[in-house]
Amino acid sequence: MITLQAIDATQLATYDQIPMIVQVRSEYRIERVNAGLGGVRLIETEVAPYNKDLAKYAQMTELASQFDLSNWGFLIAYDDQTPVGGAAVLCHTPTIHMLAGRTDLAVLWDIRVAPTHQGQGVAQLLFTRVKRWSQHRGLTQLKIECQNNNVAACKFYHKQGAVLGEINTYAYYHEPECAHETQLIWYLDL
Repeated sequence: MITLQAIDATQLATYDQIPMIVQVRSEYRIERVNAGLGGVRLIETEVAPYNKDLAKYAQMTELASQFDLSNWGFLIAYDDQTPVGGAAVLCHTPTIHMLAGRTDLAVLWDIRVAPTHQGQGVAQLLFTRVKRWSQHRGLTQLKIECQNNNVAACKFYHKQGAVLGEINTYAYYHEPECAHETQLIWYLDL
């Protein structure tokens, strides 16, 4: 049985123990119609399978040295005593660019489910709690970053009612390992 527990910054080392592996089997290829003037199409395209470890980009234990965490929420999903999922959400943190200066916006900073527990509803439990956390604070919208090679996450956010609001093919331009990836920003009205 999966249980959720709200944690504080003192427990982020436990959060970091949860793997964040994306199993990539396909990607959304970005096709610009008439150099973008006619819009864009996202075309799901099969790729040679590989795993991407997103945890190396999202070490929760480093957050306290970078940001004021007083307006952040952290959750861990447990299977018995084993941490198998986590979510981090924030609002009202002026140093976070993703908030774009908005006071009505929450950002889903991180959501992860251990590969052993994917497809078992853990992400749904976490996401539902993130929405409640945001609504409880009077926020009206949730912003979520994803990449074009995380098709499963994109489909999950779409299923939750989120809409794709931004496509940035140059977001990771200065990060050689990720420069080929496209940033997809989803929005969910709360």
